[in-house]
Amino acid sequence: MIQILVACFGLLSFQVTLAVDTLPEAVRAEMGRLKIPMESLSVLVLKKEGLKTLMSVNPSTPRNPASLMKLVTTSAAMDLLGPAFTWTTQVYIDGPIEEGILKGNLYIKGQGDPHFGVERLWLLMRRVKGLGIKSISGDIVMDHKSFEPILQDPGDFDGEPLRPYNASPDALLINFKSLLISFVPDLQAKLVRIHLEPPLQGLNAQETAPLISGECLDYRAGLRASFQDPSVIAFKGGYPQSCGERLWPIAYVDPASFADKAIAGMWGQVGGSLSGRVRFGETPRNQKPIFSLESPQLAEVIREINKFSNNVMAQQLFLTLGMTFKNSGSPEASLGVLNKWWTEKLLGPLPTFINGSGLSRDTRMSADDLAKLLVWDLAQPTYPELASSLPLVGVDGTLKQSKAKTHGHLKTGSLKDVLAIAGYLQNKTEQQLIIVAIINHPQAQSAKPVLDVLIDWVGNH
Repeated sequence: MIQILVACFGLLSFQVTLAVDTLPEAVRAEMGRLKIPMESLSVLVLKKEGLKTLMSVNPSTPRNPASLMKLVTTSAAMDLLGPAFTWTTQVYIDGPIEEGILKGNLYIKGQGDPHFGVERLWLLMRRVKGLGIKSISGDIVMDHKSFEPILQDPGDFDGEPLRPYNASPDALLINFKSLLISFVPDLQAKLVRIHLEPPLQGLNAQETAPLISGECLDYRAGLRASFQDPSVIAFKGGYPQSCGERLWPIAYVDPASFADKAIAGMWGQVGGSLSGRVRFGETPRNQKPIFSLESPQLAEVIREINKFSNNVMAQQLFLTLGMTFKNSGSPEASLGVLNKWWTEKLLGPLPTFINGSGLSRDTRMSADDLAKLLVWDLAQPTYPELASSLPLVGVDGTLKQSKAKTHGHLKTGSLKDVLAIAGYLQNKTEQQLIIVAIINHPQAQSAKPVLDVLIDWVGNH
């Protein structure tokens, strides 16, 4: 059944490009208003029933798909790893526990868990305490050898080094190497209370700031935060009372030292003491872990990857493919796995993949490629999980602010000069449709109305 469906898809004519005047008038009007030429747009719309082509505009033109690349990564992972796949973070000791003291080192071995946040770090440390360990006479050793190191400046891609999405992947990735700063107004004291998670050893953070009057516009700018010193976080401004409670996620300015400071800080917070230091190293060979901490299942993880277009989680998943199937958590090994999977399952020309997230200027796929993938996903037993991981139009994730009225699950893609959507819609007669639309143009970031109009046109046909 699956082979027949894919083969039938391959026989469809996707090369017939509609003339510009056959596009919806509202779409042409928005494109004209923004001065985006039609050659910058690719659209492909199919009806699920019979895979009939409803619209085809420049479908075979290779384009930068931005985060639509995550559809490839998550589809391949669901097929190769399975929806119940989990990552484990393993804990080892190399000495006896005597009167609450570990006479040796504690080892934490990461294996790529993309979901290892503050709560899971706290749970790991509580489980260490549960072994009867109150003090460690040696070191806490962090093992992140499962992935090859990817050396990158977090500001290289878009000049935003403090955005958590620019964090580099790591086999022992803790909280995306980012801090979560909470602001809670205390009206009686006329100040805002500031709290950071996770606790970082050696970081002195200001705990309060003045409350000020006025509208809650750009509260972050008003706080005049200083993040450049790895040992200090200060706020020279004030916080508008009208803002209420807020959360501000921000990447730590020194990502290379984040894990050791977070582990040391959390160990101290749960009441543990350490005679040595936190450092990188390798776990003892031929020794079994004393316990392991398991991640949520892959079917749950891909919801965060796709709904919120989480780049570093997508990269963690991408590198997991190489680690699992080629025993190498390197980009080259992972690309090999992804290319082989595409060739075997999709039976078509190989797009240009660069990484697993789409955070690239060089990835190239056509609307044909993406539609082929979406049709293939329809035939898989994991289709419901994959589809539900995509943002729901106008409801959640990266499409929460969409003005479109049509119901459906769509992945979004957005970079400088790129705006794109791909996924599944339901029209007014409750027929399911597959849609791919990609705009590559300097004005792409202004083109959300184009895609909203297109989504609603498809929903009415």
